[in-house]
Amino acid sequence: MKAVTPGPLSEKHSFLSNVCETCHTPAKGVETATCISCHATAAKQLGKQSTAFHASSTTCRGCHIEHQGETRPIRMDHAFLLQSGAFPRAPGTPVGGGITGQMAGDLRAFLRLPKSEEPEKASLDCAGCHSNREPHRGLFGPQCAECHGLDSWRIRGFLHPSPTSKECAQCHQAPPSHYMGHFIMMDRMVTGQEHATVNQCFLCHRTDSFNDIKGVGWFKHH
Repeated sequence: MKAVTPGPLSEKHSFLSNVCETCHTPAKGVETATCISCHATAAKQLGKQSTAFHASSTTCRGCHIEHQGETRPIRMDHAFLLQSGAFPRAPGTPVGGGITGQMAGDLRAFLRLPKSEEPEKASLDCAGCHSNREPHRGLFGPQCAECHGLDSWRIRGFLHPSPTSKECAQCHQAPPSHYMGHFIMMDRMVTGQEHATVNQCFLCHRTDSFNDIKGVGWFKHH
């Protein structure tokens, strides 16, 4: 029975629960053309920077999975983005494509085997999708993969420079209020650094958080 009905559909597709043929083609399964017949008018998704790559994708099944119940039917697979044609592959960086490549990738993930991210990092345009959420304000450039992995934005083993470093502005940009009268009348007075300049972050801020002020503690007012 499970082979026929592997699990409940997500909430958005639940109205199709008893009409399997709407999505499934006999002997072929779910075809991309069937997905497009319903979602081709999703102008909002095609117009957003972070999801515009859907316009050039040739298949949906690698990232969108169903019959998982209330689970959101999206599994981000950066390797599959290349297989789907959403991004051109960089020369000399082949990625296993088709059913065989996807099966091999699924097997590696199931066995929790280490994988090489280099082909994906070489071909994917990280900034093309993520620059609208990029917190570095362009200070580090568009080469996100030089620091970040593909499984998480968290950077393993990252160590903040020494608290004695005085080159904070290389990575951090002061908030707009620091370039107005607020900095002179409020910020410098609170910290007791009446002669601090905007680029002397180290005089007032600690390195665990910009809201942790030396001699004051956690303080956030703008």
